[in-house]
Order: sequence, then C-alpha cells, then structure tokens
Amino acid sequence: MKQLVSAERFCLSGHILAKVFGLAGLLLVVPHPELIMNLGTVGQKAYQMSMAGGGVFDILLGIAAVSIYAYRQLGVKAWLLFMLPTIFISLGSELLGTGTGFPFGEYSYLSGLGYKIAGLVPFTIPLSWFYVGLSAYLIARVGLSVDQKPSLLRHLGAIAIGAVMFTSWDFALEPAMSQTAVPFWFWEKPGAFFGTPYQNYAGWFGTSAIFMSVAAILWRNISLTKLQRSHLTLPLVVYLTNFIFAGVLSCAAGYWIPVSLGVTVGVIPAVLLWWLAQPGIKNTAAIESSNEIPVVAAYK
Repeated sequence: MKQLVSAERFCLSGHILAKVFGLAGLLLVVPHPELIMNLGTVGQKAYQMSMAGGGVFDILLGIAAVSIYAYRQLGVKAWLLFMLPTIFISLGSELLGTGTGFPFGEYSYLSGLGYKIAGLVPFTIPLSWFYVGLSAYLIARVGLSVDQKPSLLRHLGAIAIGAVMFTSWDFALEPAMSQTAVPFWFWEKPGAFFGTPYQNYAGWFGTSAIFMSVAAILWRNISLTKLQRSHLTLPLVVYLTNFIFAGVLSCAAGYWIPVSLGVTVGVIPAVLLWWLAQPGIKNTAAIESSNEIPVVAAYK
C-alpha cells in the first residue's frame, strides 16, 4: 500500500509540475521566439518535444494519479464503474460533437493532444473527462454527505452540483484552449460567450450529468461512508490545479470574465463542499480506555 501511495504522490506531483512548465512555456517562451533561438540545438529539440507531447504527458499523469487514488480509496469495482462509463460516454459525446455539432457546437481538434480516435477526438480528452469528473463528483457527493444520509434529493444534488463544477472548469478552459496563441481546438462558428457557443456549456453539463448519474446508479450497492474531508485532498488538488492552469492562460489573454464565473460557480463551491465534508472523528473510546489503565494500575 505504501508503494501505491508513493506512486500516487509521484503522479500528482508530476501532473502539477507539468502544468507549471506548460504555463511557463505558453506564457513566457512562445511569445518570445528569441528565447527559443538561444536554447541551442538540444534545448530547441526539448522544447519541440514538450510542445508536441507535453499535454499528453500531463493528462496521463493526471489519470494515473486519480486512478491510483480511486483504487485505494474506493476499491477497484467503484473505480472501474465510474471510469469506464465516463470514458465511453464522454468519447461518444465528443465524437458526436466533432462529427455533427451536437451537443457542443461545431468544432474541431488541432494537434498537441495525442492520437485522434476516428481522426476526430484526441484519446486524451475522454481521459481528462474522467479524472476531473470523478474529482468534481466526489467533492460534491462527500460534501453533501450522500452516503451518510442517503436520499434522492442528496443524490440529485451531488449530480447537479458535480456537473456544474465540472462545467465551470470549461469556463476557464475554453478561452485558454481555443482563443489564445497556441490553440488546441477551434470553433467553426465562434459563439457569443467570448468565442464559445452557449450550447457548448449545455453539452458539458448534460454529458457530465449523464455519466455522474450512471455512476450513482452503479454505485448504489457500494458504501463510501468512510470518505471524509481528508480523503478529498487529492480530488480538490486535481480540480483546482486544472482550473488554475486554464484560468491563468485565459486571464493572460484577457478573458477574466469567464474565469471569474468559473471561480464563482465552480471553485468556491468545491472548497465549501470540501469544508462541509466530515472532518474525521478520533476514536475517543480508545483514548478513554487508554487513560483508564494507569488509574486502575495505580489503585492496585
């Protein structure tokens, strides 16, 4: 188990560092081509490799960290019952979207995110839907005490809030990935919301609500009552890391309004739900019994 914890921390640290290096490259190096020329042959080659595969490496580290976490904290069954439907549902939505324009609007992916499935969707996209989606859903589910106090209203609330938090990530992500100097996709028909169609956000909410609903149904016989605030550290860090990365890029390009909206309806609720989660209770009975032993011994 210690090896899994170490691997999880290694992948999470690598995921965060990849974001930091990505920001440095996109914000400091790309706008100043003279810096690239001064890197030398080896440096230029490394830069080209990072631009070509850095995004893929980053996402693979993210899914590795969250998968190890899910395996440890949720169990292999719960992990797979969330991951597999999420990947297939999100991939289906993305293929439908890039092929027909529904449910997100008319858009196409560029290079930089890895091999494209059916020549349309980079394989890393549904992977990112999984690890950020699971993070958002767990924060909402544990924060609302769904497993401690189960009810239909709490289940629906966790799905709705989780989907809103997930969609809020896209408020920061869209400008950063489609409207900046190094885009990863583009809109055939730019929308009214800072270049993004309103339909896109409805598609994000709908798709994430579907796979979170599927997970809630498949998890109906799985108890997650042990999950408390301390267990939400990794999901919260993953969610915030991915939001901050996109938010910094978007703000640097002047898109602070959609980022502010994402903070309001995504980041702040995530932190509040993390805080609302049960903090964990010490075993007071064990403490009391341990305190009684010396007293009894003294009277003997």
